[in-house]
Amino acid sequence: MGEILIGTSSWADKLLLASGWYPPGVNTAAARLAYYGRRYQVVEVDTTYYAIPAVEVTESWVAHSPESFVFDIKAFSIFSGHTTKAANLPQDLRPAGAHSEEQLRRRDLSVGAYDELWSRFKESLEPLAVKGKLGVILLQFPHWFKHGEREQRRIIDSALRCQPFRAAVELRHSSWFTAQTAERTLAMLAEHDITYCCVDMPQGHETSVPPILIATADTAMVRFHGHSKLWATGNKQEQFRYAYGDDELAAWAVRLRELSHEADRLHVLMNNCCAGQAQTDAAKLAELLGLPWSHEVCGGSAG
Repeated sequence: MGEILIGTSSWADKLLLASGWYPPGVNTAAARLAYYGRRYQVVEVDTTYYAIPAVEVTESWVAHSPESFVFDIKAFSIFSGHTTKAANLPQDLRPAGAHSEEQLRRRDLSVGAYDELWSRFKESLEPLAVKGKLGVILLQFPHWFKHGEREQRRIIDSALRCQPFRAAVELRHSSWFTAQTAERTLAMLAEHDITYCCVDMPQGHETSVPPILIATADTAMVRFHGHSKLWATGNKQEQFRYAYGDDELAAWAVRLRELSHEADRLHVLMNNCCAGQAQTDAAKLAELLGLPWSHEVCGGSAG
């Protein structure tokens, strides 16, 4: 069985900080990361989607996390086909005349600027990589990113640009997993040694992806979005407000244990980030899996 790492898709979002999950006195970024790191073995960094972090920031993550701790990094938005504000780009790479609030796409940048963005992004992750703390770069493609040959080439190109770091891909449109396309989608990822990010999420929507548990690389990955009934109509909080039941988690523990036999390492991220629910459910899942560090997750007042 491969190593199973369980964590959440944030350690410092506003709702978590307001929930009381962190004890009094744990009120700095460094202290929170250290506290989180004593209870979980992996975390997903979401801030890198909005801006490329300074090397000093990632060096701080290294310094304030346990030796064996792992960071999964969400790719900068423009790398996965999203828009980004001009203000989120380094000033010297912004298109001439772009105002700070202008939403930009890859096509708005010169080839040289886009290449340089990738170079700086990977440079910012070097402190994590050097210490063995870099997990995957998560390329989370937008919900309008439909199956097609051009889109497949975009996935492969983006994954190649992640090298020498590992790329993981999360797809968010049902067209990738029809009876005609699912096998080809997964085969493409496996052929190029790209981690497929399986998701558990509400079904029945155009953006729904089925929870196919498969390892397409030596690192497997599962993200849990929950099953909010407001997935299609609610705001971000309402979409991810969901508490997994004990029966659900027990069933998932069995499936995750089976998946772990297909990979060297399995990353499990709870993304139902509403207050401290993700931390609570991650702790329960770790205990159900009987992970050797689960007593640390479940011990104490903070879950």
